[in-house]
Amino acid sequence: MTYIMFMCLFGLIVGLAAVASNPSPYFAALGLVLVAGMGCGVLVGHGGSFLSLVLFLIYLGGMLVVFAYSAALAAEPYPEGWGSWPVLGVMLAYVLGVVLTGGLFWGGWHEGSWASADEFGEFSVFRGDIAGVALMYSSGGGMLVLGAWVLLLTLFVVLELTRGLSRGALRAV
Repeated sequence: MTYIMFMCLFGLIVGLAAVASNPSPYFAALGLVLVAGMGCGVLVGHGGSFLSLVLFLIYLGGMLVVFAYSAALAAEPYPEGWGSWPVLGVMLAYVLGVVLTGGLFWGGWHEGSWASADEFGEFSVFRGDIAGVALMYSSGGGMLVLGAWVLLLTLFVVLELTRGLSRGALRAV
């Protein structure tokens, strides 16, 4: 199980570096879906199977909408892929930054975080992930609305930045 968790965490870090370094929305949307799968794998490893399933389904629906918008507004004739040298250079710089930051915090602080949500299941009536979802909607309702507003604003900002000087696929309109 530790090997699977290590592979999910490694895939999450490399995938986030690949998404952050890629200028093309086509490959970035695919990378975000893969990163979401790795993140949900980490949640499953910690005992949050229901929460990871719900987040993955919601995230896939949201990514479908974002990919459709970004593909329509930022249509490139020759998109840069992950194999091009500038993208690989930036990706290696991000991974090196993560490794150096991880080296700063290398020590005994992370050992308590490997416990799963159901480790103390005999003391609770609910599963860890179900209680977390209920708490998120009850006590964190305002933060949930604020997060949705920030994500909508981020969508418009990213679409405006990727559009650039040309109008993309909407040039003829």
